[in-house]
Amino acid sequence: MWLPAPRSNFEVNTKPMPADKLKEQREGGALYALCSRLYPVCRSITGDGVRATLKELQQIVPLCLHEVRSGRQVFDWKVPLEWNLREAFIEDARGKRIVDTANHNLHVVSYSVPMDLVCSRAELDKHLHSLPEHPTWIPYRTTYYSPDWGFCLAHEQRVSLPDESYRVVVDATLQEGALTYGELHLPGSSGRDILISTHICHPSLANDNLSGIAVATYLAKHFMNQRLRLGLRFVFVPGTIGAITWLAENERDVSQIRDALVVSGVGDKGRFTYKKSRRGNGLLDRIFARRFATTDNSVRLFSPYGYDERQYCSPGFDIAAGCLMRTPYGEYDEYHTSADNLDFIDAGALQQSLELCIEAIEEAQHEIRYVNTNPKCEPQLGRRGLYEPIGDEPMSCVQLAQLWILCYSDGEHSLADIRDLSGLDSTTLARAAERLEAAGLLKAEYG
Repeated sequence: MWLPAPRSNFEVNTKPMPADKLKEQREGGALYALCSRLYPVCRSITGDGVRATLKELQQIVPLCLHEVRSGRQVFDWKVPLEWNLREAFIEDARGKRIVDTANHNLHVVSYSVPMDLVCSRAELDKHLHSLPEHPTWIPYRTTYYSPDWGFCLAHEQRVSLPDESYRVVVDATLQEGALTYGELHLPGSSGRDILISTHICHPSLANDNLSGIAVATYLAKHFMNQRLRLGLRFVFVPGTIGAITWLAENERDVSQIRDALVVSGVGDKGRFTYKKSRRGNGLLDRIFARRFATTDNSVRLFSPYGYDERQYCSPGFDIAAGCLMRTPYGEYDEYHTSADNLDFIDAGALQQSLELCIEAIEEAQHEIRYVNTNPKCEPQLGRRGLYEPIGDEPMSCVQLAQLWILCYSDGEHSLADIRDLSGLDSTTLARAAERLEAAGLLKAEYG
């Protein structure tokens, strides 16, 4: 459904990019341009900034927007009050604004409670956040679930503040409202889906996660008019609470989703990193492991700390959700700071990330696994014409391939997996699989 237009101070920026960033004629230009338009929007886990972002994405793909009211119980959580910021600033004793969200969205701690007070330098400092190791950068901080307030600023400015009184204003609303998320379902013929998820809650951070938003949006656009065997379900959700809310609202449909890909931090120039699902052997786990095996890209085991893959992987749902990144979160200095800006991401890197996702999803569409219909001990192949008496003669490649396939036709291994295990070529394995399937010893499963 379409939602009301956001207030003017949340409107998407439509000013042209600087000349040195106008990359529409090169790879990734459209993705970079989307990041540029969304960068000024003040987003959080709820509010008009999220709606403005999703409405901009609706210009590219037909997202359906959903609203879940504040206070709704979603498993062990509740949808929080909606937060909307008009402005936040600190004034010195002469009335000069020395910290102002009009200059950067990160200056206010997200979800700061509305307030207007005068305080001392010592009291103010208890609510200030800075980075001594990067004295010119502004950190990103939040206080979603603990009512509080705060400001973020460059450390060099913080230490230079004189000992005087300051007026502190957070002009915001924190009241009953809704959590908003976007969704697009592209159904497939198999009745099974792959979930593609990205978080949309960060203000003015380019790699984390405008890059994921842009790649997921154009990934959806790429597959919109294609015939799919595995459906694709795209969700654009606020981090953590958004994924939990989506799962709670769609619990009945989750059974058709066995695999998921969380896309985040894919705009920097670092190598790719794929974090495996909790199960570790999902469809996308296998595909990325194969793709990265002979490259300098890396595959990591699952960890319960990270992005929304930890919600989708939770034991009650057990979706095989992996996470695709370039440089992993927390492993680059710019992470969650004002230095994660439009200069930090690269149009070519965005395009490369999109192409990798497209290739992985296309490979998933053709992944075949087999289930042995006679799994208790080795079936008698000779009476089915599949095993010729060989005496002392070497076993033929096709006959050996049949044994490998029967041994690993457990619904968990694809022909590509069996190729890697056996060292046999794909053509021989495909021929052996066809013979076994024709004899009724195999049943094909896709994905």
